[in-house]
Amino acid sequence: MAELIQFQLVSPERMLVDERVSEVQIPAREGYIGVLPGHAPLLSELMDGGVLSYKAGSDERTLAVYGGFVEVQPGRVRVLADAAEFGSEIDTEKAKARLAAALRADGDDSGALLAEVARAQAALDAGGKR
Repeated sequence: MAELIQFQLVSPERMLVDERVSEVQIPAREGYIGVLPGHAPLLSELMDGGVLSYKAGSDERTLAVYGGFVEVQPGRVRVLADAAEFGSEIDTEKAKARLAAALRADGDDSGALLAEVARAQAALDAGGKR
């Protein structure tokens, strides 16, 4: 049997994932991290908006995650997301409208605008990978 790791993803609203998986692709602040069994321990901040995927058996599942942290320990990956949603839960038309609004927005806080663009794009990307 293939080696597996325990993967947990939790947001303030709910536990989204708690299962044994063969791999996780995580949108860390400095770029994507691929985690397989035996990965070195690490702690990282997540992107403001990114697409996380994981493999459980023959299924690959996708989520949009919006900020938070990831901790990798021997045999375990734990993601504490500020917010997250499965690609299958995302209304892509709303995500398109949200992205368009974020791109049109004008304001003094360019950091907040960039974060909103990243979140809207992550929702659109994850929603398209149902």
